[in-house]
Amino acid sequence: MKIKTKFWILAPVLSLSALLYTSCQPLREFKKIPTYQGTVSHNQKPFVYDKSKKTVVIVAHTNGTEIFDLMAPYCLFNATEQANVYIAAETKNPIVLLKGLYCYPTATFAELDSLKIKPDVLVLPAMISVFKDPKSPIIQWIKKHHTTDTAVLSVCAGSLVAAATGIYDGIPLATHASMFTDSKELFKNPNWVQNLSVTKRDHLYSTAGVSNAVEGSLTIIQDLFGKETLQKVMQDIRYPYATIQVDHKSLAVEIGHKLTIASKLIFRKNRKVGVLLQDGVSELALAGVIDTYNRTFPSVLETVVTTGVSVTSKYGLTLVPTSTLKGVSLDELHVLMPESLSKSELEKLNDIPIIQYNQADHRYIINQCLQSIKEQYGEKFENITKLLLDYN
Repeated sequence: MKIKTKFWILAPVLSLSALLYTSCQPLREFKKIPTYQGTVSHNQKPFVYDKSKKTVVIVAHTNGTEIFDLMAPYCLFNATEQANVYIAAETKNPIVLLKGLYCYPTATFAELDSLKIKPDVLVLPAMISVFKDPKSPIIQWIKKHHTTDTAVLSVCAGSLVAAATGIYDGIPLATHASMFTDSKELFKNPNWVQNLSVTKRDHLYSTAGVSNAVEGSLTIIQDLFGKETLQKVMQDIRYPYATIQVDHKSLAVEIGHKLTIASKLIFRKNRKVGVLLQDGVSELALAGVIDTYNRTFPSVLETVVTTGVSVTSKYGLTLVPTSTLKGVSLDELHVLMPESLSKSELEKLNDIPIIQYNQADHRYIINQCLQSIKEQYGEKFENITKLLLDYN
């Protein structure tokens, strides 16, 4: 009798524990920082430099760099057709882009220095733990190449790297709304500001949250290349406003939002999401889909290819997936260029539900994703995704 009593006590406890463990998988997935396990290719494109163009260097940390912070500026500055745009890291090893992708840098710090290439623009995305070490080679390289005629753009949590350099002491510096208080505690010398998507003081720029990498890039594009080029780029990326959206609502994620997230994790289906990498894919669109859906807390988020081991993006980045079609079971696969799929590729994807992004859809990529999320999870969770993107 005692054994039966213990069983009926333990059974619901074990069931609840199993439920909570399974429900927490999306949180573990969200926080997981992968490491690159594949082989390193040394057959990358040769370094190209056009001295007639401005030079934009996006600084990256191989162990972890935020995907939209890096990919959005890379796409937008390339779209001007007036800039050399490099993703620079300490080594040529693939960069872990958070979340769901690997990307080869286009240059190393040493290569840029050996060619005596002076950046006209430095972009500082969020990078894992770099701000904790003021003697970090990345911070030292930024300080070395910062001059009064070098524009610097801090993006989202790249503000911590920017603050660690000392360059923004006494200067307006924005960051993600949910990081604002902690950032002020860590670094007291910058003039931390809210409710602006972009700040500017002389040659120093910064953005609020991750989605505002676009506004920060557009602001510098307007200053460097003029309004005509700005309009061209805005049209190219399907920017949803007629002018750069500077007004911003700095709304942090609060306890009520966290409860809604917990409810979704426990009571709703946490999907296994895949994104197909294709040659010629827009870096902005790809990062927009991956970063937005990562904030829905899927149980799995992986990138895959149909053939080969990598693809080349619209502006020449070598992108490496995190998994293979055979290596992961997916509930949905996001395909950004469905019109480019061959018959044999379609056959490989035959058993996977596909979410297609039609080129005739002229909505901004984040807005497309948010509409789909609203249809899948409801308006309340769509709004939480916007908060996590700082898209307010």
